Amino acid sequence: VQLQASGGGLVQAAGSLRLSCAASGRTVSNYFMGWFRQPPGKEREFVAGISWKGGNIYYSDPVKGRFTISRGSAANTVYLQMNSLKPEDTDVYYCAADDIVNVVDKADEYAYWGQGTQVTVSS
Repeated sequence: VQLQASGGGLVQAAGSLRLSCAASGRTVSNYFMGWFRQPPGKEREFVAGISWKGGNIYYSDPVKGRFTISRGSAANTVYLQMNSLKPEDTDVYYCAADDIVNVVDKADEYAYWGQGTQVTVSS
């Protein structure tokens, strides 16, 4: 499974960005997919996750109410709509996937990772 993340960029505080993660190589329509971010010098931290049918959605507390995760109609794509962005949201964002995820906010639970996309929020 190859994951390709895109959509990062530079935005002013209170602005919005939409990240996309496209999967190829194998269908991931029945995979759990998540977004993580990694501050410099720190471990990757969970942002949001969505089950393969979209029935179960999870968010970390810092982004709850501002970010929305969703799956595309073909289910091989996952989106992260980020609104009301803050400077502290500045990070490299990674999408991840696996067919079985027991603890959704643990990076070790995911076998497949995209290359990361930089999000920079200016104050």
